Amino acid sequence: MQTTTSTGDGRTLAEDVGAAIRHTIDVADQTLTYLQVSIDDLTPTGAQLAIAAGFKSVNGVSVLQVLANGDLEDVRPNETVDLRSQEMRFVIVESDRAYRLKIDDQRFDWPCRIVSGGLLRKLGQVPADKAIYFERQDQPDRQVDDHDLVDLDAAGVESFVSRKLVWKLNVQGVVLELSAPTIVVREALVEAGFNPDQGWHIFLKIVGQQKQPVELTTVIDLRTPGIEKLRLTPKDVNNGEAPVMPCRTFALLDIDEAHLNRLGLKWETLVEAERRWLLLHDYPLPVGYTVAHNKVALEIPPTYPGAQLYGFYAYPPLALSSGRVIASTQLRGVLLGAEYHGWSRNRGPAAPWDANTDNVVTQLALVDAALAKEVDE
Repeated sequence: MQTTTSTGDGRTLAEDVGAAIRHTIDVADQTLTYLQVSIDDLTPTGAQLAIAAGFKSVNGVSVLQVLANGDLEDVRPNETVDLRSQEMRFVIVESDRAYRLKIDDQRFDWPCRIVSGGLLRKLGQVPADKAIYFERQDQPDRQVDDHDLVDLDAAGVESFVSRKLVWKLNVQGVVLELSAPTIVVREALVEAGFNPDQGWHIFLKIVGQQKQPVELTTVIDLRTPGIEKLRLTPKDVNNGEAPVMPCRTFALLDIDEAHLNRLGLKWETLVEAERRWLLLHDYPLPVGYTVAHNKVALEIPPTYPGAQLYGFYAYPPLALSSGRVIASTQLRGVLLGAEYHGWSRNRGPAAPWDANTDNVVTQLALVDAALAKEVDE
């Protein structure tokens, strides 16, 4: 006759032993959402782990052990793991194969063909201040946001890398690379080398939208889709003709050279028939002209910056895609044997030239405003 021994709380000794060996493990599905699962065997097989996770059959079930260093290791149906050695975590999903991938050179076997950016971030323990990029040959690396999906079925090992997030903002041709996703307009102008107290009309350009006027105190969120640039226009600019100052001497300010170098433009200073010129090669034009780039020249007066700059010159003569004639481009200048057409674009009386703050930098802002106005940008 078999006897059982009772404990003080009414349970049998066998029940106490069973309770003593019951173990709790963390099990995640394909979304990497972890739930606690109880299992009686402290050295279960992969098949037992799958059944404990709720699968009725182990056929087509993939069991991955999450190692201490974050790697995923496949546990075969008849392979055992020792739950007594450390706290265990597993990913258990239905899958007919494992897909191999790398995150920052760390290898993972993932049981699903599709993986999201959010899952990659969880797998690789990538912090929030870094972006994840899908490395590709012969193409730029593709940024993978948390909700983006990547198909792992291509040949080879899919490789991902994390990089510090960099937010870019084009301020009148100067591209800022920022570590934070927001910036105040005043700070953006200062970082781009512009005097925020100059007296600007400031517009935020977003792809597919009308340009939006902003103030120096406006906060720009660079996470907004389609942000293109901040455009600056000197206040009270008109399109009337103005006399061209004779040019006899030449002076280029340090701030001008620094700005031109930041823009990455090829520029030269030339003397033609006693006229001094700043020549800019491959100057970018807004959409709406028959060309995307052109040569642009500024004539520099002999007493610059005491004397103001007037308009600008272009070669070849600029034309609109619409065929409309551009007004007030009757000025002429000859550089290196080519005839440049001058645009008479100068400042109105409410915003006269200020020798203390105006220079080539502010004049190029006027150039960009005049070019954009002709195409209603």
